[in-house]
Amino acid sequence: MRIVSRMTPIFILAVLVIALAGVPDASSADNPDSVVEQVIQRGVLRVGMSTFVPWAMKDKTGKLIGFEIDVARRLAEDMGVDVEFVPTKWSGIIPALLTGKFDVIIGGMGILPSRNLKVNFTNPYDFTGMSLVASKKMAAGMMGIEAFNKPGIIIAARLGSTAVTATKKYLPNAEIRMFDDEAQAYQEVVNGRVHAVVGSAPTPAFQAIKYPDKLFLPIDGTFTREPIGFAVQKGDVDTLNYFNNWIGYVEAEGWLKERKTYWFETKDWESQIQ
Repeated sequence: MRIVSRMTPIFILAVLVIALAGVPDASSADNPDSVVEQVIQRGVLRVGMSTFVPWAMKDKTGKLIGFEIDVARRLAEDMGVDVEFVPTKWSGIIPALLTGKFDVIIGGMGILPSRNLKVNFTNPYDFTGMSLVASKKMAAGMMGIEAFNKPGIIIAARLGSTAVTATKKYLPNAEIRMFDDEAQAYQEVVNGRVHAVVGSAPTPAFQAIKYPDKLFLPIDGTFTREPIGFAVQKGDVDTLNYFNNWIGYVEAEGWLKERKTYWFETKDWESQIQ
């Protein structure tokens, strides 16, 4: 019995050593749970996105172009992999990320507390805001945001977008009609079936320029300011760290500002889609 008593601490120590030896190093770059490592091994970055001008859209040949498309392609290039775009309805894009249909959402997604409960966001790589474009037929003479905050006023917005959140906050008395596709929302105002559309700048202004006989801008600029980030699944520290550092790098380089200026402050690209 005395020998067993002396052996017990040694036995316990041996068990601990064996157990610890089987625990993977959480800081290892070969972490199989890291999306970055999976992307490198696969050779393809899968990007969830939705089309809306000028963030992401199709040119005359069917090829995707736009600010977000440039961002995703540059990210994949710097990772040394190809990029695969996975067009997804906005209302279901977060569930699709969580089920692994793609690796990251790069689609002009506003960083909201409600979304952050489901996904992790990177540092902002852009800031946007909501604007308003109105029907000359339905909203003649209506100027200013408060003119649209009345019963009987119909506002169109894309389902699941921050445009809906902004409309509920700033235009609580108006009726909201939501559409899966942003193009459908703008078609409603062009056809004179709603008073206005709330959407991310600069799209409302572009629509007013495109249809000057049917649409007008009842407010100057935007009435909200939103940070925009990549969305990734929770718990992936390695991937979040890489994306944050990449954003910081291309921002310091001036590349992000250059691409934002091209897509949001010029119309040099317009001939590619018309």
